[in-house]
Amino acid sequence: MHLSDVVLLLNALWFGGAFIQFSVAQRNTLKILLPREERGNPIAPTLAASVAFLGGINLPIGLLSLYLLAARPAFFQPIEAQLALFLFFAACHFSQFAYNLPVLMRGGRVGVAYWPVLKGPMLRIFVIDAVLFVANLGVALLLMSHA
Repeated sequence: MHLSDVVLLLNALWFGGAFIQFSVAQRNTLKILLPREERGNPIAPTLAASVAFLGGINLPIGLLSLYLLAARPAFFQPIEAQLALFLFFAACHFSQFAYNLPVLMRGGRVGVAYWPVLKGPMLRIFVIDAVLFVANLGVALLLMSHA
């Protein structure tokens, strides 16, 4: 198995997991995002329902990774196509990682706002998105060196 295959598999698992977390386990996600004392807030059910969109965004990215790994379509064979798609995946992970940076710089949860970036599930999300950003970018850089 090549490094690119491992990274595609990790992408599929990660984005697929994000779909489950945000679209299937919305109530669990709400527990991550809101402090306990705010979960009774009348806006909480709307927030829980709205995170389903995050899952909806992650699902096709995960399915694309899985498709590229399993089907090996002809359009994915040229190095230029692989480069473009690994840069796309890197950007997906970077955007999710980068969005947490300002939250981290503010110290994580501030009162009832934001979420705890330095502990629990959000720390795992933060770290894994950073690692997968680097992994996808690394594959892209290796592809560029072979082009």
